[in-house]
Amino acid sequence: MNVHAPSQEKSGDSKYSFYDELEIFDNFPRYNMKKIWDFNAKLGKEYTLKSTIGNESLHQDSNDNGDRIVKLAHQKM
Repeated sequence: MNVHAPSQEKSGDSKYSFYDELEIFDNFPRYNMKKIWDFNAKLGKEYTLKSTIGNESLHQDSNDNGDRIVKLAHQKM
């Protein structure tokens, strides 16, 4: 499955709806491959992200979509 997240300029409601719909992955059989592409996310060099993304990042600051994908990753851990 391939997905495309709402862009940074979209409303918060459309983003919440998109990330809620990602829960469908929880219902996939384990043997299926899961692919997720293009979250329109920028992950920055904030100290709080180091444990998630490491020391290297292309961006100085995260955008809203970047914050959302990190939160989603932490929920799944």
